[in-house]
Amino acid sequence: MASLGLPKKLYKYEAFTIQSLLNLKNQVVYFGPPSGFNDPYDCALKADIHEIDPSEIEKFRSIYLSKPWPPHVKQALEEKPPADLKPMLMRAARSACEDIIEKFIENRGVSCFSEVNDELLMWAHYADKYQGFCLEFDTETELFEKAKKVKYVDEMPKLNALSVFADGERREVLDLFCTKSKAWKYEREWRCIHSEAGTPYTYPAEALTGVYFGPNMPRDVLEIICLVLQGQNPNVKFWQGERSASMFKVEFQNFSYTSHLESENSGKQT
Repeated sequence: MASLGLPKKLYKYEAFTIQSLLNLKNQVVYFGPPSGFNDPYDCALKADIHEIDPSEIEKFRSIYLSKPWPPHVKQALEEKPPADLKPMLMRAARSACEDIIEKFIENRGVSCFSEVNDELLMWAHYADKYQGFCLEFDTETELFEKAKKVKYVDEMPKLNALSVFADGERREVLDLFCTKSKAWKYEREWRCIHSEAGTPYTYPAEALTGVYFGPNMPRDVLEIICLVLQGQNPNVKFWQGERSASMFKVEFQNFSYTSHLESENSGKQT
């Protein structure tokens, strides 16, 4: 089931590298570890815990008593009055939250996309100063079934303590990994999360619908990408980017690519 509000198209900015070319050739999206992200807070928020309400104390007590504690620990948990139990539970919730975040950074893979293909800062930061390219994906494919929209906030989030004890699978905890500072809101990001970092996901050819080339991309590099894609996905549309002369924006013009060999053969036939 697709995420609520998921756009029909999402975009992925890329620098031209051997790896990005191989990913194109193999029709692969890579799920990298969050430890490599350029935002030090990304997937590593130091979320605090809301004060535990007195009415929740007994819920916590039952959660703890269901675990295989030694008899003397269970006895202490059963006998402790709520006022004494609360600080212990707050410490345990904070510790559990830190553990969930640490395990996520170590084990999960994340792939990032944007709602827009013409954001100047994205072209500068992620597409090698306008020398790279931007891929356009149709989101009606399996890759985006569980895509989550990034939320941009001013302050560190606080979690309900009960959600932390659900093995990190409750929505409130998972939302931590799709929460960023408002300083990054220009990215208009969506992200897909994989259970294992370093995973290459192979998408069907029809998922890739367009390639937008940066204004500073060398012509020979553009031709390499066109040749690779024409050989395996002739329905992909190509767009050449140009810096606007009147506004601070990149404008794109659709074009058809004809290889040098095809041009020669066409000339011979005529």
